[in-house]
Amino acid sequence: MHEGLSPEAEKLYLAMLAGDNAETGAAREELERLGLIRNGEVRPPRSALAAVASGYEAAAIRARETADVLAKAYAEHGSQDFVEVLKDADEVISAFEEMQSQAKTEIRALDPGSYLSPQPQASPAQPPALARGVGYRVVYDSSLLQTEPGFASVRASIAVGEQARAFPGVPLKLVIADSDRALIAVPTVTGGNVVALLIHPSVLLSALIELFEAFWRMAVSITPGSQEDTHEEPTTATRRLMALLSAGLTDESIARELGVSERTVHRRVSRLQQLLGAQTRFQLGVQASRRGWL
Repeated sequence: MHEGLSPEAEKLYLAMLAGDNAETGAAREELERLGLIRNGEVRPPRSALAAVASGYEAAAIRARETADVLAKAYAEHGSQDFVEVLKDADEVISAFEEMQSQAKTEIRALDPGSYLSPQPQASPAQPPALARGVGYRVVYDSSLLQTEPGFASVRASIAVGEQARAFPGVPLKLVIADSDRALIAVPTVTGGNVVALLIHPSVLLSALIELFEAFWRMAVSITPGSQEDTHEEPTTATRRLMALLSAGLTDESIARELGVSERTVHRRVSRLQQLLGAQTRFQLGVQASRRGWL
């Protein structure tokens, strides 16, 4: 799956808008592959953005379908040696803390929200693990950021060194320690408790790692100002700015169209990139397209 336009290709695209058509190489090939250049002419990026955004959605559907298949596999192979069934909530929490305390390189997690409490809660094992050099990458369900307690908890984890991203519809609660163990927690049918599966090295563990990485690629970085800003977006001004960007206009043309300075255009674009976790303007367009801002 393509994750966006490279900085080199974006720079070349902007240069070609200004009339420079001389450069060749990987950046130009990338633009041609994405349909941003056709027959030597620069094309508006809207259709390319829509195609990449559709690719994200298709990948999300495939990832969720994979999660369903894995869930069925758990039920069918729960007695296998590589799977331990944990039926008590305290046992689940203990296993989670132990995974963090024994991790050597990285903790990866998908978090749709706690099954035992309505908001994510910081783990006491996380700060010591981070201090040892263990990296944390967590994908939260975007709904968790819509409440102040949930956002505050995520923000606290980011403050101590966690890399956090958000994605709508995270399908299951998953924690992976290094590449050695994974923990999956699901609520019981009657509620009030959880059943968890501790997965040891196996094809199933490899599949869970790939599942996490798929969601990580699709998710959007969470920044300290994300919650407050996304509540207000997209404004009419933002929609107009994104429409002009997707039409392929230069910053000078956009500034003239909006009646503002080029510096103001740069500032607004930079703010939106930070808000949506986009490293380039092409990625900004993809994220905006996914959210229906275009």
